[in-house]
Amino acid sequence: MRNSEIVRKTKETDINVKLEIDGSGKSSINTGVGFFDHMLTGFSKHGFFDLDLTCKGDLEVDGHHTVEDCGIALGEAIKKALATKEGIRRFGDIILPMDDALVLCAVDISGRPYLNYDVKVTEEKCGDFDTCLASEFFYAVSYSAGMNIHIKQLAGMNGHHILEAAFKAFGKALDMATGYDNRIDGVLSTKGSL
Repeated sequence: MRNSEIVRKTKETDINVKLEIDGSGKSSINTGVGFFDHMLTGFSKHGFFDLDLTCKGDLEVDGHHTVEDCGIALGEAIKKALATKEGIRRFGDIILPMDDALVLCAVDISGRPYLNYDVKVTEEKCGDFDTCLASEFFYAVSYSAGMNIHIKQLAGMNGHHILEAAFKAFGKALDMATGYDNRIDGVLSTKGSL
């Protein structure tokens, strides 16, 4: 069973994450930011990850600490659940359509953080979510999980569709990268470690 639990408590947020890599896409998400909950639910469903995530954050300030710290905690949960990374495909990618939006996502669970986020949403908000925070979330995940994440918008006009395509694409690409390949002996690296 590849699962983990992360508790992260600061003066700004109190977060609890439970993650099952080999799940069925069940989730229970409550961050206090409805649109962000919707995005994490889509990530879980389309990546087939079982995800319980709760966050009590300083939303009276804004959503920044909540979104960023949830990214940190989720990245830590991914890293812990994958442990030695033996037998995983390591790489995953998809081009995902959602109505007018078309988003490419590629990941490498390399042990090295890197984010290339090329997404342009013209709306400042989707519901109660500041759209500029999506890049903060993905950066936090990439840094704390130790993975390369490339997200590129190929088409799209509607901010909701673009961001939802990005989160779903990340789930699908990560599902592919965390999947097993029985041809892999140890880890998929010429260096012998990830």
